Amino acid sequence: MAQILGIDTSNYTTSAALLDLETGEVHQEKQLLPVKVGEVGLRQSDAVFHHTRQLPELLERLRPFLENNPVCGVSVSTRPRNVDGSYMPCFLTGMGTARAVAAVSGVPLYETSHQVGHVLAALYSAGKLGEREKPFLAFHVSGGTTDSLYCEPDADMALKITPCGTSLDLKAGQAIDRVGLMLGLQFPCGKALEQLARQSRKPFRIKPVIRGVDCCLSGLENQCRKRLEQGEPPEDVAKFCLLTVAETVIAMTKELTDPTEDEIKEYLAGNLCRCSGFVGQTRSILKYLEYKKNGNIQEKEVQA
Repeated sequence: MAQILGIDTSNYTTSAALLDLETGEVHQEKQLLPVKVGEVGLRQSDAVFHHTRQLPELLERLRPFLENNPVCGVSVSTRPRNVDGSYMPCFLTGMGTARAVAAVSGVPLYETSHQVGHVLAALYSAGKLGEREKPFLAFHVSGGTTDSLYCEPDADMALKITPCGTSLDLKAGQAIDRVGLMLGLQFPCGKALEQLARQSRKPFRIKPVIRGVDCCLSGLENQCRKRLEQGEPPEDVAKFCLLTVAETVIAMTKELTDPTEDEIKEYLAGNLCRCSGFVGQTRSILKYLEYKKNGNIQEKEVQA
């Protein structure tokens, strides 16, 4: 028997896990980074400090699962996305630890990106990891992204990801955290906001703001504040916030159904700062559309 050790220090959670390659069993340890009440996020220097302090403790908790089942490889997220220049200092904590463990253990080191990890984790948790062997559309919805992604299997990177659409202003996670703080919740607010929203029984009609294959979420924070000031119960405001994000993702999906090649080029021309390879991306998106027309495309929604 053998296990893979996975390490991630890329967002507001320090994470480590062991995957048994024979049984598929996973043992994981994770811990949120401490954020002061009322504050939104951490400076990167503070995040690095807390990751550095917390990661050894998590690895020590996993030690009992290593007594009769050694590690045969180490995997770590080393960057936000698989594009040139993608970098955040907090990744250095996980990368340094992973390199050290792999070196002293004499096992291979596998590097990946935070975004690829999100997509694969969603497939794994849904019991559909095998579907990564064919193209599919994914959504990466988090504090820093609200992106529709065309994903293809790739031997070197696990997935080749081509951005299709994004939020032109506020990201979904930013909106959720701001509304959560408005309601007195602790950052990061997603889980608590969802629990609060479940208490609401009020129906809503949501009108997402869509610009081509992109979206706009900057108005959501103001709408929620106005509803709260008008005396709307917190649980209804929470539900309105989350439904708006969900309906926006659905609307973005619908916009990707059948754009023309000229529409794709027009989109990419204004978004090369996030993309690499104009012709290649146009070809990839057209390939996705052709694949979808044939009735084979699988759509996945990925949330951080």
